Amino acid sequence: MKSQDEKKLRNQLVSHLKGGQAFTPVDRLIKNITFDCIGIVPDELPYTFYQQFYHIWFTQADIINYCRNPDYQAPDWPGNYWPEQKAPETEQKWQELISAYSDEREEFCKFILDTSNNLFQPFSANEDHNLFREIQLVIEHTSYHTGQLFVIYRLLSRGS
Repeated sequence: MKSQDEKKLRNQLVSHLKGGQAFTPVDRLIKNITFDCIGIVPDELPYTFYQQFYHIWFTQADIINYCRNPDYQAPDWPGNYWPEQKAPETEQKWQELISAYSDEREEFCKFILDTSNNLFQPFSANEDHNLFREIQLVIEHTSYHTGQLFVIYRLLSRGS
C-alpha cells in the first residue's frame, strides 16, 4: 500500500472511531443526559444508560489492551464487561469514566496513526486477528451500543 493511501486509511479509521460518520458520537449523547438519569432503567429494558456506557468503555479498553499487549489475558466474560450497579456512586466517578473513555480513545487514535504499527500484521495470539480488524471491532461495537444509548436517552427524555 502506498504511504499516501495508508495515511488516508488511518485517518479514515480514526474519524470513524470518533463517531459522527454513520452514528452520533457518544460524546454528544453524554453531554445531553443528566447525572440523575444515568441510573434509571427505562420500562422494558434490562439496563441503564450508565451500564451501557460502561460496557462501551470497558470493551474499548480491553481491545486496546489486546492490540498493545502481547501477553494479553482476556477479562472474565460477561462479568467484567457489565457493571452490576445501575449507576456510579458519585457524579465525580461518572466524570472519571467519561474521561477514561475519551483519553483511551485518543491514545488509540494516536496508536492507529503511528505508521510503525502495522495494520495488517497478524497478532501472535491469534493469526486471524490484526490491528485493522480490532479497530473495526471497536467501531462496530461502539456504534451498536450508541444506538442503544440513544433508545435509553429517548425513553428517559419522554419520562418512560
